[in-house]
Amino acid sequence: MPTPDHRAMLETAIAEARQGLAEGGIPIGAALYRNDGTLLGRGRNRRVQEGDPSVHGETDAFRKAGRQRRYRDTIMVTTLSPCWYCSGLVRQFGIGTVVMGESVNFHGGHDWLRQHGVNVVDLRDPGCIAMLGDWIAANPEVWNEDIGED
Repeated sequence: MPTPDHRAMLETAIAEARQGLAEGGIPIGAALYRNDGTLLGRGRNRRVQEGDPSVHGETDAFRKAGRQRRYRDTIMVTTLSPCWYCSGLVRQFGIGTVVMGESVNFHGGHDWLRQHGVNVVDLRDPGCIAMLGDWIAANPEVWNEDIGED
């Protein structure tokens, strides 16, 4: 099987993040793919839009993917290092690979995922870094709420 095009997959997550930003939300997007490149689901952080603290980008994409028989052969693509909540989702369901756009603005649970056998790829995308970094600078209170900081 050819190597998946992680950068192309990241574009789906970036489009979701941009849509969330346009809606007045936190610009974090995600997508769940099969290893063969089939898109299963896509989503974005909609905590602000829906007033629901559980709607992170990864959980939204996961829910929209619907039931899968197994997850070992799937790739969770996210614009940002997954938080502990989303890292737990990856471990709970055995998602085999996590591709993240960046880990500069937030260092989530990706080291823990690696330690537990998940293939983690950090693309260090300058666009992801700038989009979220600029948003955090303009919205520190909402950001701290999102990551559970006082």
